[in-house]
Amino acid sequence: MTVPNGGCYSCEHEAAFGVLPPRELIGSDAHWRVAHATGTSLPGWLVLVPRRHVTAVHELTDAEAGSLGLWQVRLSRALRAVTGCAKTYVVQFAEQEGYAHVHFHVVPRAADLGPGLRGGGIFQLLGKSGAEALTDEAADRVALDLRAQLKSAVRG
Repeated sequence: MTVPNGGCYSCEHEAAFGVLPPRELIGSDAHWRVAHATGTSLPGWLVLVPRRHVTAVHELTDAEAGSLGLWQVRLSRALRAVTGCAKTYVVQFAEQEGYAHVHFHVVPRAADLGPGLRGGGIFQLLGKSGAEALTDEAADRVALDLRAQLKSAVRG
């Protein structure tokens, strides 16, 4: 997906916070928003995004950093419950044009995923378009299931 005028995809979506579809707002708090990745063929590929513009991890505030790990674990638990994945991968690069805003990929890895798609190979399932990509409707369904799981599975 291209971002018009070299803008920031994450900031453009944050500006529309009140009217985002389920796939763009699975969960949020004062510091983070969870969205389903676009252009992926893998249901449940999530993106954890700071709600303010940040381009490097060292720029996170202590408050943002303090809730980051909690989000990653909660999302991993929700993905396991909803997708049945064996584990999740958590990855951060923020290098692609239009996507320099820090974001963490939280990716479900199925038990039966082929060896060529494990580890960094999982990124072969991103950058898809047309019939290869998950539809908005399918991403919304997964998002709603994950949202419900997050609400019901808060652990102390």
